[in-house]
Amino acid sequence: MNYWLMKSEPETYSVEAWRKDKKTLWTGVRNYQARNFMTQEMKQGDGVLFYHSNAEPSGVAGLGRVSSDGSESDPTQFDKKSDFYDPKATRDKPIWGCVEVSWLESFARVVSLQDLRANPKLTELGVLKKGSRLSILPVTPKDFKEICRMAGSKTELLAKT
Repeated sequence: MNYWLMKSEPETYSVEAWRKDKKTLWTGVRNYQARNFMTQEMKQGDGVLFYHSNAEPSGVAGLGRVSSDGSESDPTQFDKKSDFYDPKATRDKPIWGCVEVSWLESFARVVSLQDLRANPKLTELGVLKKGSRLSILPVTPKDFKEICRMAGSKTELLAKT
């Protein structure tokens, strides 16, 4: 099992919208490295930390799991009305893939970026590294478990390492 941190601005898609929807396609990723994480490395059952970016406070707001592999085409690449439309993508040769992610838990409080930085156990966490702007980042099992502990997560299923 792998673990991931997936970022979204709450105005675009919040953890509460995810809770209501129960699952969603993770669309709109337009960075090749983040796309490759989804299409080549993410597997069904992987753990997901849902991170609110550009928020007050920014931080980890919930927990979920990957519920489909990255073999699905991102439908927004074909939608001319979408901000994520890509005129180079065709249905025969899509450029952008996506995974489906299922909600498991909204944290009682956001584990803020400040809280993450203050924890000496999280020195390798990608979101804390300078210049790390990817919307999807791998997370070590140890870091995933520590963030779940910090959040007071009741979801033991994914926090096992």
